[in-house]
Amino acid sequence: MNPLVAVVILNYNGRNYLEQFLPSVMATEYESFEVIIADNGSTDDSIAFVENTYPFIKIFRNEKNLGFAGGYNWALQLVDATYYVLLNSDVSVTPEWLTPVISLMETNTNIAACQPKLLSFHNPVLFEYAGASGGWIDCLGYPFSRGRVFDVCEQDDGQYNSINKIFWATGAAMFVRANVFHELGGFDPYFFAHQEEIDLCWRMQLKGYEIMACPDSVVYHVGAGTLPRGGRKVFLNFRNNLIMMAKNLPVQELIWKMPVRFLLDALSAWKGLLSGDRFFFTAIVKAHVSFFYWLLIGVKTHIGNPKPMATLAGVYNGSVVWYYFAKKKKRFLEIILEKQ
Repeated sequence: MNPLVAVVILNYNGRNYLEQFLPSVMATEYESFEVIIADNGSTDDSIAFVENTYPFIKIFRNEKNLGFAGGYNWALQLVDATYYVLLNSDVSVTPEWLTPVISLMETNTNIAACQPKLLSFHNPVLFEYAGASGGWIDCLGYPFSRGRVFDVCEQDDGQYNSINKIFWATGAAMFVRANVFHELGGFDPYFFAHQEEIDLCWRMQLKGYEIMACPDSVVYHVGAGTLPRGGRKVFLNFRNNLIMMAKNLPVQELIWKMPVRFLLDALSAWKGLLSGDRFFFTAIVKAHVSFFYWLLIGVKTHIGNPKPMATLAGVYNGSVVWYYFAKKKKRFLEIILEKQ
């Protein structure tokens, strides 16, 4: 008997995505799984659509939008399963997508989270931005992936088909061992959305767990489906990244890495302003102000940890910013091999 897997789709006004992509999820070939819609205070007719079209699907309703982090924390308290799959509503899956990942996680109870290969729904020969074939991070906290560095998504030629330890698993299709999720208190609800999955995977590694990429499983992601690109997205990415670093880096690393990050963020903001994007500039300024506000109200939050970043899997002990912008290295392997 296969372990019970709960595929939990967090929905916020996603009628179109549910109508388009739920059929692929329901066609999953796996003995023991259930699909749950966790509604995050939607104001459209998405829940009425699910009730009428899929009356056997379990639906949880929240009165307000708690974001990705708070929404999943709320919903997963109500779910009893061995594994959770946190699946975005804008993801199309293949029939056997669950089996390779669950089989891998069953071989090693130390694997706390895992992700499939993420390809672009609109251009399936390319990796998709949100996680590609497994998330990495550089020494200054910039996330990138096997197959995606900043805005450059590589073509999938099988170059990242190996099962490997990674730093973070994409929140678009994140397999999580249920007991570990609750052991660590789930996502940080303050994040609301963006990089909460990286923060959780970092905390998992600090506790001795492993994060894996399993490219034998393939899904197709639209991307930016639940929070479109814009000032809000920029704000959350920059703010949450700084909070994540403050929470999880050792103090001896924080004292030099944070000033460098503020400098790099400032350069990015001014570059945006000089190119005519004042909203990008304003979003980064607001992110820094909000980070310092978090420091004031978050004194109860543990700051720093004793485990050096370089000892964790999926960490590039160099600057991806330098190699990408200064040395024009746009591909994952180019950057990784350059440092060796």
